Amino acid sequence: MPETSKAATRERIERALREALAPVQLEVQDDSHLHAGHAGAREGGHYSIVITADAFRGLSRLRRHRLVYDAVGPLTTQGIHALAIDARSLDET
Repeated sequence: MPETSKAATRERIERALREALAPVQLEVQDDSHLHAGHAGAREGGHYSIVITADAFRGLSRLRRHRLVYDAVGPLTTQGIHALAIDARSLDET
């Protein structure tokens, strides 16, 4: 996947998460270079997400991840192969 396409995918991930979860902190990092040669790397990029939002308060790790996947779901067929998610509530910062 070309670098410009990965940058656009990173920006789309950020936009989707901001719209869906109104985070107070959000970092999306493209980790694709760490997975060069991995079979899935041809299917899309690898991204790490660190997100803090009130929407996660009282939720299990699994429910938090589901909220993130719900927000970026449509993008998984458009350049995302893998996500690493660190999702925290405001009281966990």
